[in-house]
Amino acid sequence: MYVEHLSVADFRSWPRADVAFEPGASVLVGANGQGKTNLLEALGYLATLGSHRVAADAPLIRAGAERAVVQAAVVSGGRQLVLEVEITAGRANRAKLNRSPVPRPRDILGGLRTVLFSPEDLAIVRGDPSERRRFLDDVLVQRAPRLAGVRADYERVLKQRAALLKTAGAARRAGGSGDLRTLDVWDGHLAEHGAELLAARLELVATLTPYAVRAYADLAPTSGRLALRYVSSVAASLPNDTAVIPETSVLSAALLAELARARPQEIERGVNLVGPHRDDLDLGLNELPLRGYASHGEGWSAALALRLACYDLLSSDGAEPVLILDDVFAELDATRRDQLAAIAGKAEQVLISAAEIADVPVLLTGARYDVGDGEVRRVR
Repeated sequence: MYVEHLSVADFRSWPRADVAFEPGASVLVGANGQGKTNLLEALGYLATLGSHRVAADAPLIRAGAERAVVQAAVVSGGRQLVLEVEITAGRANRAKLNRSPVPRPRDILGGLRTVLFSPEDLAIVRGDPSERRRFLDDVLVQRAPRLAGVRADYERVLKQRAALLKTAGAARRAGGSGDLRTLDVWDGHLAEHGAELLAARLELVATLTPYAVRAYADLAPTSGRLALRYVSSVAASLPNDTAVIPETSVLSAALLAELARARPQEIERGVNLVGPHRDDLDLGLNELPLRGYASHGEGWSAALALRLACYDLLSSDGAEPVLILDDVFAELDATRRDQLAAIAGKAEQVLISAAEIADVPVLLTGARYDVGDGEVRRVR
């Protein structure tokens, strides 16, 4: 799989940009603030319908514009697909596949697969649990695009249920009991969608772990063994054997039981306390948590190992993703830089951004594009 052409309009800092790419390595070179990352972010958005830099879509629209448009021509298995997303502030986004509108933007998921490594990835190791949940879910929707619908349904349930919890809490504080019959219905919806999302995450972690362990050992052979463990709000109901993924019916029953137990606290606090939105991915090294114990180099190695594991996993599914390395070589020492270059050099397509061409290993200095003054110019 490779991106043949990228076009953006009113995306981030770009009023307009068109870039033709080829298989192999392509390097976008330019000073900070010239828009290199914005172009790579646009491709990542087409692959996941989300940004690796911000949680909301509004910052993606250029200041003063009403909407942003991202379009890419992708070649996979000898067939070209044209993917397009129109991002509009305050309204539902729209999408096209081969220039024909599709009912929902998520219908284009799977047309482009990317693995994007950037400085922001250190937050997967050091940041809040939400960063690790987003990491898992982004991989999930690339492997199985239908899970984007499951995640959207689950988030809708969370929003509705939180409103009901707040209403019930206010009624009790006013001396009433509150009508909890509707809450029972939404408990069922949360358990249904939550169980499907939870099962998918458990399967992903089990499948991803050996790839991540191997990648970390290659990057930092003297640092120890990387460990991944999914931590669920219904952990007590899950088997200790992480290779055994419970049936969704079992997970649904476990969620319902925990919801019943936690209901008094949920009503008192007015928040959803049970479900995959409360879960975490524990990352460890030598039986110690990476967060708080890992050195800067170990943290970088772990973040990079997770991304390389995703690359190997997606490739094993039958469609090698586009590898995107956004301004990462300047952050790595010489050893890790060379190891990453050796791995990336085998990819069908790798897109790289760098402030200085000297930051990019010689093995990856293929096609070069200079980015500056609102233009992208191919120079070799």
